[in-house]
This record gives sequence, structure tokens and C-alpha cells, in this order.
Amino acid sequence: MKSLMTPEAFTDELKEALGDRLTMVALFGSAAVGDTAERFSDVNIMVVCTQMGMEELDAIARLSRDWNKFGNPPPLMFALERLMNSSHVFPIELLDIKENHRVLYGRDVLRDLPISQANLRFQLEHELKGKLIQLREGYMLAVDDGETLLDLMLRSLSNFQIMLKAALRFYSVNVPAKKRDAVRELSKHVLYDLSVFEELQGIRDGTTLPPFSGEAAKDLFERYLEAIERSADLIAALSRRD
Repeated sequence: MKSLMTPEAFTDELKEALGDRLTMVALFGSAAVGDTAERFSDVNIMVVCTQMGMEELDAIARLSRDWNKFGNPPPLMFALERLMNSSHVFPIELLDIKENHRVLYGRDVLRDLPISQANLRFQLEHELKGKLIQLREGYMLAVDDGETLLDLMLRSLSNFQIMLKAALRFYSVNVPAKKRDAVRELSKHVLYDLSVFEELQGIRDGTTLPPFSGEAAKDLFERYLEAIERSADLIAALSRRD
């Protein structure tokens, strides 16, 4: 086995396995914009083929096993036609990928992918409320252990940053590529405190000291939960205006 499998090496293997059925391979997410954190960041790859039947799935699965051994998730896979018809279902993810990706092979099919603001708002409200439920459930299991509670916040941080980055699109057409910068920019447009995201990002990066006690972790969680709840209320209010 290779000592390291880079995105480029993985792409070369996909090209060999799929031939002219392979339309595009793209790097997206944190690795594409230099927004990585070693403990929590994956290298994300999108694979687009002219078709995505069992033969293509089997070929990609065989290669993905080695890719996964280096801690990376399986690639995000689409048949080209279905990708072009999916932007109304996954507008948050696809808009972020569209704006922040690097093509490793093929033509950039994401460039002309249509994204609806109405669909973006609907998914954002749904995702925020769903992730809030999961965060509260996680708190039930972590409440008596400050370290576990902090880990819950840090592991959920990236998902909520992505959603707040999507919320910024309703205020600004110029959205920073890095999630932390987008949350910082959003804080200029809302009337509640988002500084807890900056604090958690600092803990994640190792530039800010973590909470020194279980009570301090609970206080941090309370601020985190309130900021997310206020954000969910904001998006719900935007939806009701339509």
C-alpha cells in the first residue's frame, strides 16, 4: 500500500477504473479552501460520472477502501443528470461546493449548477432545527462530563458554521470561503452574539484554552445553544416573510 494517497493519486485511479464514463473529480470542503483542522477535517472528493450504476459503484467502492484507510470519507457520487436536478434538494451543500471547489479532472459541471434562494432558505431552516434537536440530545448524554460536552460542541461546530455561512447569503453576495470568516461576517448583520463560534474555533485550533471545569463547559454550551437557537429563529422569520 502507498504510504500516502493524495487526492491527485486517488483521481488517477478513478480515471483508470472509469475511463470516459468519468466526467469530473473535484476537491471540496475544508481542504479546498485551506480551512482544515487535523482532528476534525476530512479530505472530501466529488465524483461525477455519465452514469452511476452498479458497475460504477463497484469500481469506486474498490478504490474508496484504500482512500478510507487514510481517514477520508467515501467520495460524494453523482450521475451527471441527477446532479443537475439535485440543487433544489441539497442547496446548502451544493452551493458551498459550487463556490469552493477545485477541479482535479474533467470539466467543471458545477459552474452552471442552478441554486434557488427559496430552496436554500427552506433547507437551512430544516437543517438548523434538526441539528438543534441532535445537539440537545447529545447534551443529555454529556452533561456530567465537561470533556465530553466540549467534544460534542467541537464535533458539531463545522456543521453549524456551514449553516451560518449559508445564512450570510441572505445579507451579502460576497461570502468568504472559510467558514470561520463567514460567521464573523454574519455577526455584523445580526443582533445577537456569535462570538462563541470564534471561541470554539480557537479551542479547536489550539489558540484558546479550553474550559477548565465542567461548569465552564456548561456555560460555554449555554452560549453556543442560544446562538444557534437565535439563528434558527432568524431563518424561520425570513421564511415567513415569503
